[in-house]
Amino acid sequence: MANIKTLFKFKSVIELLDYFKDEKTCIAFYEQIRWGGSPVCPHCGSTKTPYRTNRGFRCSEKLCTKKFSVKVGTIFEQSHIPLRTWFAAIYLETAHKKGISSLQLGRDLNICQKSSWFLLHRIREMLREESPVMLTNEVEVDETYIGGVEGNKHANKRSLPRYKDTTVGERKKIEGYDPIRYDKIAVLGLVERDGKVVARRISDTKAATIIPIIEKHVKKGSTMLTDEFHVYGQLELKGYFHKSIQHNLKIYVQGETHTNTIENFWSVLKRGLYGIYHYTSKKHLDRYLDEFCARYNTRDLTEAERFEKFLHQAESRLTWKGLVGAA
Repeated sequence: MANIKTLFKFKSVIELLDYFKDEKTCIAFYEQIRWGGSPVCPHCGSTKTPYRTNRGFRCSEKLCTKKFSVKVGTIFEQSHIPLRTWFAAIYLETAHKKGISSLQLGRDLNICQKSSWFLLHRIREMLREESPVMLTNEVEVDETYIGGVEGNKHANKRSLPRYKDTTVGERKKIEGYDPIRYDKIAVLGLVERDGKVVARRISDTKAATIIPIIEKHVKKGSTMLTDEFHVYGQLELKGYFHKSIQHNLKIYVQGETHTNTIENFWSVLKRGLYGIYHYTSKKHLDRYLDEFCARYNTRDLTEAERFEKFLHQAESRLTWKGLVGAA
């Protein structure tokens, strides 16, 4: 088997497919990635040398003896799509800064759109961080809203019935109507300067929702850089240093105080969601956020290094029923 470090020399999907020319090469490569040459039974966790079969292995533990392959317990389990196609999809999804749509991926890999959509969601499951990302030093915090403007929707698409038969002018006069934020999904973002980013879907922008997320992901004593939103005024009481910038006064930079880093992340996220995917439901938004965070957090790696890193995280499982079932 070739040394897997040769992967670092790959600079394009063409070179990737030239290397992974058949299923045997792909399986041998992933066995090295997952087990390092010493297979482990995914059913019982036994490290005893298993028996080799024509389709993989059989556990040598007397209390187990189950058959398995390197795909069992991973995003590839029970998939009829060849690993060569999977590897190309992972490479394309993680190399494109704003992602790739299921329609485009289906055309590129010659699979149907339904299969490519399921495949992309299983890849996003692989990109999810298993343990909380801890940020420190200088951390920018901001919230944004995902979704279309309610006032721009067709009458039968508006969420609140009493707005369906009203004109734009009439809706503006209704107390409490906000055409910018109504029916959008709120997302909280935290980014360490020259570090990682965390983005979480939130039910509302109240202090009781935002502050616990910050405490979970940011080390106490860090400097928090925010806009003038009143909720962030509580950060100093929670053990953080706090600096804010007055966006309402059209002040966006004061020395080193700004939120431009997280704003840049929002820019890439929204261009991907609106320009590539076009529509994202509340049910699946978390996976899309994981996807964009994973690419940002590995921005210093080459596409090939990123590809191998994420293969190490492929031990996750997402079934079709789990994907399309009730949220």
